[in-house]
Amino acid sequence: MDVQQTIFEKIANDTVSEAVVAQIEQLILNGVLKGGQKLPSERDLAELMEVSRPKVRDAIKVLEDRQLLKVRHGEGTFVAPLTGTALAPAMVDLISRHSGAFYDYLEFRREVEGYAAFMAAQRATAEDDQILGRLIGEMEAAHSNPDPAEEASIDVIFHAAVVDAAHNSILGHIMASIYELMRKGIFYNREFLYRRTDGRDLLLHQHKAIAEGIVKRDPEAAGAAAEAHMDFVRNSFSLGDSENTRRNSARKRLLLLDGLGLADMPATRKRRE
Repeated sequence: MDVQQTIFEKIANDTVSEAVVAQIEQLILNGVLKGGQKLPSERDLAELMEVSRPKVRDAIKVLEDRQLLKVRHGEGTFVAPLTGTALAPAMVDLISRHSGAFYDYLEFRREVEGYAAFMAAQRATAEDDQILGRLIGEMEAAHSNPDPAEEASIDVIFHAAVVDAAHNSILGHIMASIYELMRKGIFYNREFLYRRTDGRDLLLHQHKAIAEGIVKRDPEAAGAAAEAHMDFVRNSFSLGDSENTRRNSARKRLLLLDGLGLADMPATRKRRE
């Protein structure tokens, strides 16, 4: 059966167009339909919901007026971009320039994602389990690829799926904007983590632990696994920053040595005197 046929239900209501509006709004609110996603054609929607095309057209007009849908003539009807950005571009740029704020961002994610995993272990459905299992399977398949780009890309989708499994619509939409920044590599390049020594193995193990806690309906284990994962991310970047600082200092000393020559170094001059 076509996937689209499984998410739209038959309408059995006297106020047909309002019922169509309500069903599509609920799908958007619950994160089933996401920003930028294309809806079936008017004809297909009418057949799926067993209503007339004029009623579907009326519903789409209402949703367009509410800025929930966008109709692009010649292309189709799409869910409008609803989450926007979590932060103004100027603030994103500011955070990128200040390491303290970047670590605040990681701290925020640690708390929210720990909570999301905890709730997902209580609320996830069998379908959520299938989604998480499929994503872990895709991670494992990508894990053998020397280039970590695909595995890093699935990483973002996995975290979003954990939040979706918590079944909190507000949490889902807020974190969608956070994950969009993450997907675009605004604050950091995820591949840095995957190129660390043993980094890919550790990350795969951490993601599997989060999924396992959820599937086993163990909130404490799922939440702890999500928090431990974010602790690893934070510690990795902290170590990376320290290493970069040391390398920068050593590079400057090397440049000074190359430029002055050993005889002109302060310690050498002092011994000669």
